[in-house]
Amino acid sequence: MIVKPAGFAALVAAADPALAGLLIAGEDAMRVALRRQEAVAARIGPQGEAEIRLTRLAAADVRRDPALLTDALRERGFFPGPRVVLLEDAGDGLDEAVGQALEGWQTGDAHLVVTAGALDRKSPLKARFEATRQLVCLILWDDPPTREEIAAELAKAGLSAFAPGAKEDLLALALVLEPGDFRQLLEKVALYKWGDPAPLTTAEIAALAPLTLEAEVDAVTLAVADRRAGEVTRLLRRIEGQGVAPVTVAIAALRHFRALLALSVDAAGASARLPWRAREAAQRQARAWRSDQLGRAVQHLVETDLALRSSPRAPAFAIVERALMRLAASDPRG
Repeated sequence: MIVKPAGFAALVAAADPALAGLLIAGEDAMRVALRRQEAVAARIGPQGEAEIRLTRLAAADVRRDPALLTDALRERGFFPGPRVVLLEDAGDGLDEAVGQALEGWQTGDAHLVVTAGALDRKSPLKARFEATRQLVCLILWDDPPTREEIAAELAKAGLSAFAPGAKEDLLALALVLEPGDFRQLLEKVALYKWGDPAPLTTAEIAALAPLTLEAEVDAVTLAVADRRAGEVTRLLRRIEGQGVAPVTVAIAALRHFRALLALSVDAAGASARLPWRAREAAQRQARAWRSDQLGRAVQHLVETDLALRSSPRAPAFAIVERALMRLAASDPRG
């Protein structure tokens, strides 16, 4: 049967003993790996691998000797508890071996988890896992995560209290970071906030976010906040040539101006949460902008981000350039 990503967590958490196997396939290897990790952990628990209840098989080995897969599913382990056989990087060439191994599967045999890359719509391996309720097929399309998936990740990390704008920052980062990077960010934030009941702030997120954005993106943001309008277009042309996404530039600018707004309201508290390298420049920029100007700048960047997401056919870099130039050319007295 087919399961959608939104229902995947509930399905693996149930760990139905009558479920024989699970196929996880998709172009993004990191997303496939994260789902595979969840599926295996839900089935055998944190001590399963140490208790030798997880058997890993390489696709090349099974291709040479299909009986390896059948034997692994049927064997009984020394430690009690459910077992998992993990077959990674499979493809349609292993469809017959998988079919033979699952033939006659019964409760008590190991649960089979198969991972694969992108599969064709007519893939026989995919069709096999879709055809019966004893097998499950999860296809991960290369789409941004949904709000429900992001909310589930936040809950899993134990994050529930957010200052204004903080949750929106995390939602935006989830759309531009790789899945593994976003999960690592959540783990880092959860560790940072351990035992701290205060809501998570935008400045804290800015300080903890991974340094995956190009240095030129930071240069653009600093040029805008310093009102160096003459440099903005030149820097944007450079990062556009590097393939940086326009939404990445918009989010970086939004995050920076939110940090400046926090500084203008609570200079001591917000400054302490900024990375030391950015502290001096941010303090200088916050003094150069009034709080009401920063508030309007944040609202303008939020509207720009929404325009980028709601108008996929619009010239994205032109939208970002117009927004940043408007801020960089603004009158400090206005």
